[in-house]
Amino acid sequence: MAVKFGLLAFPPLWSAFIRFALAIACIVVWARFKNIALWPRRGEWRGLGLLSLLFTVQIALMNIGIDMSTSSMSSVLLATHPLFAALFAHLFTAGDRLTPVRIVGLLVAFSGAGVVLLRDADLASLNLIAIGNWVVLLSSALLGGRLIYTAGLAQRIDTSRLVIWQMVLSLLAFGAGGLVFEDIMWSQVSWQPLAGLAYQGIVIAGLGFMINTWLIKNHSPSTMVSFGFIAPLSGVGLSIWLLGESVTSSLIFGTIGVGLGLVLITRKAAQRPS
Repeated sequence: MAVKFGLLAFPPLWSAFIRFALAIACIVVWARFKNIALWPRRGEWRGLGLLSLLFTVQIALMNIGIDMSTSSMSSVLLATHPLFAALFAHLFTAGDRLTPVRIVGLLVAFSGAGVVLLRDADLASLNLIAIGNWVVLLSSALLGGRLIYTAGLAQRIDTSRLVIWQMVLSLLAFGAGGLVFEDIMWSQVSWQPLAGLAYQGIVIAGLGFMINTWLIKNHSPSTMVSFGFIAPLSGVGLSIWLLGESVTSSLIFGTIGVGLGLVLITRKAAQRPS
């Protein structure tokens, strides 16, 4: 929802640039306070470079997709990232395997996402919102993969360096893309888009990314990302309340499906030691 507010005046790439410029400033202050070295060590650049590439593409697709879709639908689709993370963890993380209960959870949650994706859709046409939904889903898949890749890197690279360098290396791409392809709508600049960007940059990208990366380092990746079931509920509720978005049957059933599927994954993961 905060992304949607920011997009009222700042197009997708400019929103990403401003958001992560704010986040970098917050992390630098934190690192100085904690005496954390932010310059990468020898052998860390390659991993940070690939992480930054995944990060840049995923955030760009997320902002573009949300701009084309609605906040409530985007909240539901972005909440599927734990499902993709569970699939990637099964393939690439030792000891983090899919079980029958978790597979059922995946199927239920993906069915919920499918209800949202295919609402009002027919094979003859695709409207802008439908296209935006698919872009958001692709971003969610990349986010799930990025979280698992980050969990692996966090075992040998300090989390502060992980967070800040994925942002630093993406800033050039976001800034160049904004200059070439986008124009800031200065007439629309008000407290709402500014507050949306401040929330994204300081609270989410600054504080939130640091906490999330630290948690993934110290707990099972699938256990941590499974708590994403909170996102569709809060995202849909806040979008209806603050943005006045309409409630549809597909949105309700999609939210229930995604939330129920993620609860199944969380319940199974919680029974295992971290």
